[in-house]
Amino acid sequence: MKKTDERLRHQGGSGRGKEKKAVKRQAVALTYQPPKHNAPQVTAKGQGFIADRIIELARKNNIPVHDNPDLVQVLSQLELGDQIPDSVYQVVAEIFAFIYHLNKCYREEKQTT
Repeated sequence: MKKTDERLRHQGGSGRGKEKKAVKRQAVALTYQPPKHNAPQVTAKGQGFIADRIIELARKNNIPVHDNPDLVQVLSQLELGDQIPDSVYQVVAEIFAFIYHLNKCYREEKQTT
């Protein structure tokens, strides 16, 4: 059974003008294991230091990191183990499809070298 992880993150920024308000970085990790799961599930999430650690671990383990603040905002409202809502399924599916494509290209390149 193939397991795919996708790390989604948001680099927090600050407001404009005098009303500067710091926004903590957020990260959400997803896993998708068909046919065990009907949809991707939240496996980790956090803000600030925890978000940094999720991203660091993803990169250390060669797991792609995708930056999509709007998606992270929706996914961060879910609980660990929750499946993604229908409203973001298409976006997440496109991200996973891209990752599958990258993995396939990487394996093919590795076989020819």
